[in-house]
Amino acid sequence: MRLANRKMADIYSRRIARASARNMGLRRQSAAEFDASAAKAWDGPAITDEEAAALARTTVDLFRHWQIDDTEACALLGGIAKSAWARWKEGMIDHPALIDDDRRWRMALLINIHVGLRNLFDEPEHGYAWIRKPKKSLDGKTPLDIMSRGQFADLIRVRKWVYAACQVW
Repeated sequence: MRLANRKMADIYSRRIARASARNMGLRRQSAAEFDASAAKAWDGPAITDEEAAALARTTVDLFRHWQIDDTEACALLGGIAKSAWARWKEGMIDHPALIDDDRRWRMALLINIHVGLRNLFDEPEHGYAWIRKPKKSLDGKTPLDIMSRGQFADLIRVRKWVYAACQVW
């Protein structure tokens, strides 16, 4: 990833880590309640349009490394239209103001997961392959299976798993 995108990932890693730590009490809620409340619980200023455009470009690069297909990408991004995803892949992120807050935070979480994996593995390729390997702690599912269900809480669950493995908590 480019240096500016890494700097952005670091900023959102810190924001998400603070918010996740504060949201630990939310895990007793239903998944839908957790999803709705977690999305509103982030601290700090909203993600600007410029930051959203950078997150979108970084997410496209990340998905190339993770070898995510179009259907998986659309699910991971909360149901983005395939035509919009196709434009993003071509570098046409012309209207970042149209990227809603949910999608902005999903991208930030995905980048945050990537940052955790880079800390966990010495070789980047191991981190890229990690998302497709079944995990006992995830009920035998792959992290991609969990994240692709489309729920915000599932992204947070995988992020917590990665950061627990990194012993960040």
